[in-house]
Amino acid sequence: MTNMKPMSRDQMAARVAQDIPDGAYVNLGIGLPTKVANYLPADREIILQSENGLLGMGPAPAAGEEDWELINAGKQAVTLLTGGCYFHHADSFAMMRAGHIDICVLGAFQVSVTGDLANWHTGEPGAIPAVGGAMDLAIGARQTFVMMELFTKQGESKLVETCTYPLTGLHCVSRIYTDLAVFDVGREGARVIEMVDGLTIADLRKRTGVPLAA
Repeated sequence: MTNMKPMSRDQMAARVAQDIPDGAYVNLGIGLPTKVANYLPADREIILQSENGLLGMGPAPAAGEEDWELINAGKQAVTLLTGGCYFHHADSFAMMRAGHIDICVLGAFQVSVTGDLANWHTGEPGAIPAVGGAMDLAIGARQTFVMMELFTKQGESKLVETCTYPLTGLHCVSRIYTDLAVFDVGREGARVIEMVDGLTIADLRKRTGVPLAA
């Protein structure tokens, strides 16, 4: 594992973007997932939605060209592609809850091997809960992807057998993109799809402490 080089956050975003198909309606969650917008393939028409009422977002604006009346749910300046629109956030949540989002990409504190998601509160005293639209997205989207570092700063795995933090949704995550590996998760458990060079599945099993299929 000495030669292992984790992916950067931009490399993770580019990897997620590879798996988003042409014609998909996609919501990118607050934080790390917003980077995915900068790496969407130019030859695919992918329509980005934000729960504050935007449809047809483009990549982040260049420095100095921000329009602060055009922001995403994380209060970041965004661009709007030709044909894009904005509307009341109640209509946006109706779109999410009614199953009109093909893929949402969310961050997470924990994801279980069966696809349970915990991403709004750690339960720690003094921690500020931030549920936002995560519950609506996790359950309403046709597919939920998670993008996160595999380990906390304390070295604890965020991929767990059972979530110990308050849950966002049950059995809602289908794929996890991390800085070390990509996993499919679901009712049958977790399966390793890809790993960075220098990492083995034995290493992953040991470091995460969870059962992993190859």
